[in-house]
Amino acid sequence: MIIIKTPEELERMRASGRIAARVRDELAKKIAPGVTTGELDEYARELIAAAGARSAFLGYRGFPGAICASLNNVVVHGIPGRQRIALGDVVSLDVGVVHEGFVGDTATTVLVGVTDPNVVRLVSVAEQALEQGIAEAVAGARLSDISHAIERVVVQAGFSVVREFVGHGVGRSMHEDPQIPNYGPPGRGPKLKVGMTLAIEPMVNMGVADVEVLADGWTVTTKDRLPSAHVEHTVAVLEGRAEILTKSSGAV
Repeated sequence: MIIIKTPEELERMRASGRIAARVRDELAKKIAPGVTTGELDEYARELIAAAGARSAFLGYRGFPGAICASLNNVVVHGIPGRQRIALGDVVSLDVGVVHEGFVGDTATTVLVGVTDPNVVRLVSVAEQALEQGIAEAVAGARLSDISHAIERVVVQAGFSVVREFVGHGVGRSMHEDPQIPNYGPPGRGPKLKVGMTLAIEPMVNMGVADVEVLADGWTVTTKDRLPSAHVEHTVAVLEGRAEILTKSSGAV
């Protein structure tokens, strides 16, 4: 069942979205050669606590980090730890917070001195795909219109979308109905209604779409070990437009 949020609930989701966005943006500023993913995680915990929120990830199904930090060929769910960021790395940050009972979920991919034009283009295409997917998240559209828009941008650029992991509804729980694949034909699935809140998140691989989960049960890598990019916004479906709840703005 897809949960429709009341105007009051949307206001609370706007607040959690602002916090998630601020934490994401502050973490992105800290990314530099020599910084460990564990240090990013500690900083995230400080920022989230200072905002009067808690991590939506820490302890979720046993996940040990407050954020996900995924480097290079790691698609999603990278566990923060001792790994040091190096020049030339692709760093995907996934941030989820809970504030006053509602979740804000967002991700960005940061390039650390990357000069390879194909890798730069990979991240740019992921961002374009997210933008086009969000543009379809309006009342009256079909859910798969989002999926199709994302896939079209990615495939036309010569990259591939991950199929095993998808976007999702979000609200009081981090994962609500519906699931939102990043691929598929348009015009299918439930009709979008005002008050639906969605986490739209393209996961774009430079090479093949295939992925595998490592022995830790969390880390998802590309099968061919080529780079991947992950970007995400929490959005609210409105009449004639989608409102990005995790847009860069505001302060913790």
